[in-house]
Order: sequence, then C-alpha cells, then structure tokens
Amino acid sequence: MRTDQHLTHVEGYLALGMLAEAAAELDRIPPPDCDTVTVLDYRLSVLQAQENWPELARIASIIAKRTPHDAAAWVTWAYATRRAVSIVEAEKILYEASVRHPDDATIQFNLGCYACQQGKLEAARRRVKHAILLDPLFKETAATDPDLAPLRESTEADGTKPS
Repeated sequence: MRTDQHLTHVEGYLALGMLAEAAAELDRIPPPDCDTVTVLDYRLSVLQAQENWPELARIASIIAKRTPHDAAAWVTWAYATRRAVSIVEAEKILYEASVRHPDDATIQFNLGCYACQQGKLEAARRRVKHAILLDPLFKETAATDPDLAPLRESTEADGTKPS
C-alpha cells in the first residue's frame, strides 16, 4: 500500500477516535517514508490525542530540528516537554524558538504563560502584551487562560488595567 493510502486510513481512524488503530496504521508505513516530516506530523496528532507527552516531545523535537522554520513544531515540542519534563525545560525550548521566530505570537504568548506560572509577572506581562500586539486574538485568550490567572490577579490587586 502507498504511503498516502496509509495516511488516509490514519485520518479516518483519528476522526473516529480510534487512536490505537491510527498508531498501528502509521507503524505499517515502511522506511524511508515512515521517517518523513509528513508522516511524523500525523504521528504527532496521534500522540497528542493519546496524551503521550514523552513520545510527543521526542517526535516534535525531531521535526523542529529538521524544519526550524516551522514555529508550530517548536510550540508542540515545548507543550509536550512542559507535560513530560518541566515548565523550565519547555521554556528553554521556546526561548530558542523566540530567537528564530521573534514575531510569532503563539511563542510569545506561551513564554508569557510560562513566566507567569514561575512567578515572573513582569516578564509575563511583557510577553503577553507583545503577543497581543502581534495577534490581537490573544487578548481574548489572555482574559481566560488559567496559566495567566496570577497575572490577572496581580493587575486587579494593584489597580492596573488587565492586558
């Protein structure tokens, strides 16, 4: 069977919530196709749905290193690393990503969330404001994101207007 046919099956299994079957279908893709970024992206979808954070972090790191221009790969790598290892390790990944993608709002926003969760409220405020400047849709997200609760509480306590 051709790789594109396997991937069509994977999509179907994912749509039906059949994660084990989707993973098994990916495992049927032979080398060298099984190691392409396209196939690895499908594997990311399965791993994220399975909440398999260590393996998700491993595969996302491979994709980010192969395609450093893809900001989403860095975000996924950090997201999984936060859950599998620590917020500090995830933050290191996003710092590197922010150097490569200084105008990516999602990276800036997530760095703000990570700073906030570590009690670095001023850094969090700067990052979140920068993210909102880059993409105004993050203003709505900032108002409800649980990671930013300490930031919202501090702005309410000191009488400043929330971001």
